[in-house]
Amino acid sequence: MADSNAYECLSTDVYENPDEASEFVAQQIVNLIQKNNENGEPTVLGLATGSTPIRVYDELIRHHREEGVSFKNVITFNLDEYYPIEPTAVQSYVRFMDENLFNHIDIKEEHIHIPDGTLNRDEVGEYCRRYEEKIRDAGGLDLQLLGIGRTGHIGFNEPGSVKNTRTRLVTLDQLTRKDAAPDFYGEENVPRQAITMGIGTILDAKKIILMAWGEHKADIVARTLEGEISEQVPATYLQDHTDTQVILDQAAALELTREKTPWLVGECDWSEQLIKKAVVWLSDMCQKPVLKLTDEDYNENGLSDLLTREGPAYDINLAVFNQIQHTITGWPGGKPSADDTNRPERSAPFPKKVLVFSPHPDDDAFSMGGTLMRLVEHGHEVDVAYQTSGSNGVYDEEAIRFADFVMDYHTAFGMETGGVQKVFSEVKKYLSQKSQVDADTDELRKIKGLIRAGEAKAACRYMGIPQDRMHFLNMPFYETGGSRKKPLSEDDIDLIVSLLREVQPHQIYAAGDLSDPHGTHRICLEALKRAFKKVKDESWFNDCYIWLYRGAWQEWEIHEIRMAVPLSPGELSRKRNAIFKHKSQKDRPLYPGNDSREFWERVDQRNRGTADSYDALGLAEYEAIEGFVRWNDFNA
Repeated sequence: MADSNAYECLSTDVYENPDEASEFVAQQIVNLIQKNNENGEPTVLGLATGSTPIRVYDELIRHHREEGVSFKNVITFNLDEYYPIEPTAVQSYVRFMDENLFNHIDIKEEHIHIPDGTLNRDEVGEYCRRYEEKIRDAGGLDLQLLGIGRTGHIGFNEPGSVKNTRTRLVTLDQLTRKDAAPDFYGEENVPRQAITMGIGTILDAKKIILMAWGEHKADIVARTLEGEISEQVPATYLQDHTDTQVILDQAAALELTREKTPWLVGECDWSEQLIKKAVVWLSDMCQKPVLKLTDEDYNENGLSDLLTREGPAYDINLAVFNQIQHTITGWPGGKPSADDTNRPERSAPFPKKVLVFSPHPDDDAFSMGGTLMRLVEHGHEVDVAYQTSGSNGVYDEEAIRFADFVMDYHTAFGMETGGVQKVFSEVKKYLSQKSQVDADTDELRKIKGLIRAGEAKAACRYMGIPQDRMHFLNMPFYETGGSRKKPLSEDDIDLIVSLLREVQPHQIYAAGDLSDPHGTHRICLEALKRAFKKVKDESWFNDCYIWLYRGAWQEWEIHEIRMAVPLSPGELSRKRNAIFKHKSQKDRPLYPGNDSREFWERVDQRNRGTADSYDALGLAEYEAIEGFVRWNDFNA
């Protein structure tokens, strides 16, 4: 855990991961409940929904079950609810709270308050007034839990909300609706309005805890903690509250000054990695190649301490330049019979057994397609494991098109349809009646999964991977028919462990990005982490290098990259062709996030951008670069 500093306008604690942070928050809530229970007083909690507080609620349930913490004297008020929405809808916050907390503790039903998304429009104003009255009658909020949206909204108080607002009906920001799109199977299905507590209501709470996890929250967290109070970032109003505590994981804290440029905050422990980070930053600040930076550049930009300890500038520049230069290799599997002292990968053994893990059936091509083809061309034994079916990313119309093809295929060749006709007829019937927010049936999910698997096979064949080296794990946590996943189970982990032991790779590649809008990459990375713990004492694993790539949502910073694989114009074109095999993700993917570019465009520009950054540092000029980080350097 790290403490806050003078740059931050709110008390802030940073934990290594969301689990540790959530345990801390849950313990604060439990301490408050137990204190009030002992005094015979109620505890009034303001609760939030979404992915951020789920681990906190899991911990509260554990405290109830294992330690007997009672919630009979707890009164809750939820921040918000979509409007209109039925309480039984998969996306309803009523259902969310029941499934993730209320059904598992001894809270009294009459003590639960969640905004009503079923009201007639002319009833909403009076309902909101009564909601405020109920909070006051309960004695006010003792503790308000908050997450933060990427617009800076708390509750559904979007940019433009003023400080004295109360519970009311609001119109949702477009970015908020985009972020909610995975839950609603497309942005067009997300309600345009919501009922939310106001900023004034939130600020009346005696204590506030704001939580944020993941790199996709880092920018807005920095603006909230280090920026001026502004209605364009409603979370900044918390700076005026007398007892607000911000709890972050390391990923959400990345854009804070203390993390991004800690040398501007105070003295640093100058590790090799931090020196590299500082010099890359200075090169960008001064718009100079690394080897042209001067003592004056260091002194004038807050790096005099580094210059004093490690200088002169010439020595620092040369050391960092060499470190970055040594990341570049055209031999991602290692170059046989070469001196590998300064190479990112070992020369032996050669060829290597390589296992690539892909969260969805396309991340391999999107994120490391050029490197994957290079590994194949160099003669390595490359296996690809698709961790999930990716069925959630297929439009219903695609499923209907494939259902028609199967039926027409059987008819055209005079084949018996039998069970095939029954299955596909039922699927088509279901789709004709399905609302846009209904979960997929098992049959529909399987059809969509087959579509993604077929595309992955086509891309693998193009990249040179034989079919017997393609592994479709279909991890159970993903197979819910909706965007909300089940918790990881031993069944999920054992699938990975079994494959690891079967292949016993010398190299593993896996997705290390944590900002995908549906959260699947984060879960898949956690599954790998748990699987690695189970095999960590096996001899083959101790000789295995684990490399992390990043997907369509972000890229590694230059100072983080330990292996940079250059791509020629022809190789970049071949990578693009491999991506095009994933036709269901072409043009307009179901979950595009907040980036309007097609996936191939993002990848293309990102790989070119990495090459441009290397060039700006004074390194060789390449068409494109795919970057990788060593597992040991990554806080997974």
